[in-house]
Amino acid sequence: MSLTSSSVPPAPGGALVFRGLTLGYARHPAVHHLDGTIPTGSLTAVVGPNGAGKSTLLKGIMGEITPLEGEVARPGLSRQGIAYLPQAAEIDRAFPIGVFDLVAMGLWRRVGPWRSLKAHRPGVEAALAAVGLTGFERRPIGTLSGGQLRRALFARVLLQDARVILLDEPFAAIDARTTDELLALVHGWHGEGRTVVAVLHDLDQVARHFPSTLLLAREAVAWGATREVLTADNLRRARRLCEAWDDEAPVCRAPGTKPHEHAPHEHDDHTNDHHTHGHAA
Repeated sequence: MSLTSSSVPPAPGGALVFRGLTLGYARHPAVHHLDGTIPTGSLTAVVGPNGAGKSTLLKGIMGEITPLEGEVARPGLSRQGIAYLPQAAEIDRAFPIGVFDLVAMGLWRRVGPWRSLKAHRPGVEAALAAVGLTGFERRPIGTLSGGQLRRALFARVLLQDARVILLDEPFAAIDARTTDELLALVHGWHGEGRTVVAVLHDLDQVARHFPSTLLLAREAVAWGATREVLTADNLRRARRLCEAWDDEAPVCRAPGTKPHEHAPHEHDDHTNDHHTHGHAA
């Protein structure tokens, strides 16, 4: 669902391309040698166990985290063309800001941070109406329920009018009605040709609504059609990989490779696997 009448021009090739992408903190990898393409106009879920690197991947796409190795390519797309909805836990509910101003932040890339928003009030009000928050303009965000806050964040994304939309746990801890209404917005974006990538934990929801899935466990376990990715074997392997991962290990590189030259890694897939992932190879 868009608040503008303009169509979304497709990016040439993939909307997002990962080439040997390794992301992490203090040289310790959280996402490990990821290769692949998220096609323009696709609707993709990112799933995996806790600590699998899902949120880290979205921040890497946004450019908030610099790759330890490899790259995220955005063919024909600037960072301004990407909208990001963070987890609700990342929002400081005590910050003294009202709903109108929170939603209006979706405009700052287009109108600048210091411009008056008076002329844009109709657009902000339309975004609030689209998510069922008409009349909430003056409410402090600290007074909102979890579902209301999530609606406000969706309204902010609507105003960004971005070609690529990243959603981090957008439906966590909200009621079924709110979830259904926000899912309708997601399907509307997909129908307009926008690229949507969502980190999710409800696998039934993924199976019903997301045709493509990346199963992540610090590395790609499976990536493709959702029905082929969400198998019991793949989910067990993802769990084992996360359990075996060494968070203190340095970035791993195959013998003889130079930085940004990535060799494939063979990971044992047995339950009695005693090796740890992430060590220098």
